[in-house]
Amino acid sequence: MADGSLVTSFDPYAVRAQFPILSRQVNGKPLVYLDNAASAQKPRAVIDALVASMEGSYANVHRGLHTLSNEATEAFEKAREIVARFLNAETSEQVVWTKGGTEAINLVANGLGLSIQPGDEIVVTEMEHHSNIVPWHFLRERYGAVLKWAPIKDDGSLDMAAYADLLGPRTRMVAATHMSNVLGTINPVAEISRLAHAAGAQVLIDGCQGAVHATPDVQAIGCDFYVITGHKLFGPTGIGALYGKAEALEALPPYQGGGEMIERVEQDRITYAKPPHRFEAGTPPILEAIGLGTALDWLSQYDRAAVQAHEHALYQHALDRLQGQDWLRILGQAEGKGALLTFAIEGAHAHDVAQIMDRYGVAVRAGTHCAEPLAKRLGVTSSTRASFALYNTMEDTDAFVDALIKARNFFV
Repeated sequence: MADGSLVTSFDPYAVRAQFPILSRQVNGKPLVYLDNAASAQKPRAVIDALVASMEGSYANVHRGLHTLSNEATEAFEKAREIVARFLNAETSEQVVWTKGGTEAINLVANGLGLSIQPGDEIVVTEMEHHSNIVPWHFLRERYGAVLKWAPIKDDGSLDMAAYADLLGPRTRMVAATHMSNVLGTINPVAEISRLAHAAGAQVLIDGCQGAVHATPDVQAIGCDFYVITGHKLFGPTGIGALYGKAEALEALPPYQGGGEMIERVEQDRITYAKPPHRFEAGTPPILEAIGLGTALDWLSQYDRAAVQAHEHALYQHALDRLQGQDWLRILGQAEGKGALLTFAIEGAHAHDVAQIMDRYGVAVRAGTHCAEPLAKRLGVTSSTRASFALYNTMEDTDAFVDALIKARNFFV
């Protein structure tokens, strides 16, 4: 909250009331929104902040000497400070605005690529989202880098012994997710970072899910880079952030050229701004950054442990109700996983399952979830995913299970 107070008794119904869209109906049924891992809904606080900024204090930021520009700049940079505090960064200068998690990873990969030598190694895990795979494949295609894959165990947890064995003198980067968007696995990112650093490698953690459902403390994790995206954190689309250690950001060359990222431009030379502005060419996502700052300020009023306990209770209730259903295969049951239930139904395509569930107002995600190497490892061509958030309730969970059983009955 703006005043820094903490809500100690978590009430999901009070939270839910702050999300206008959750009061609507879909196909004549109350909306049960369980597609949060793809994109979360927006609270009234964020909606109001965006409207207020557009109506009362919008202008381009930095270097403007008029009142509106000064007000917009203050709100824009305050949002950067909120992100830094949320991640427990040492300073807001370690936070770079991007248009999302994907661009943040590409920024780092692009910079690393300029110093990659053929045979240099990048370690990724089998559970990565395509956004944390494809940019490293670019370095394989263009510069001769070698991708190495840390395997997962059958329960969906990362095989840490196998990961450690992959590290060597040619390892340049380890890129790993904080929390799998398919399995819900929460990785031991501090240990991943420690082992990588011992081998002389840098570490990028994809926190697009972990920042929502785990604890994104970058100092405790010890990573060189940490990536978040705003729309999964109850903020707008088109905004994300890259955290980097000061020395890691200082060593990265600029990602894009244009205004804002320079100190001086002359006919025969250019000098670049210091981080974070070195990486923020052009007019930034001003309104979106203010919206994300508002979202994190709003989210921070709730005790994180209480939210995690609530989400896990919803997930466990769904598991309990589905226990003994031999037609259901649950993907990922690692200890301590996040509140995300991905499953396959024998004889049914995930797309069909999701469309049938939508008839009952239940929104879930279907497909490979932008994780094709993981789908291959699991031996599935598609799966359905229900992902819980702090505004979901036990009634949502029951509606999900009821709709799932009805959907299955279509294929019997």
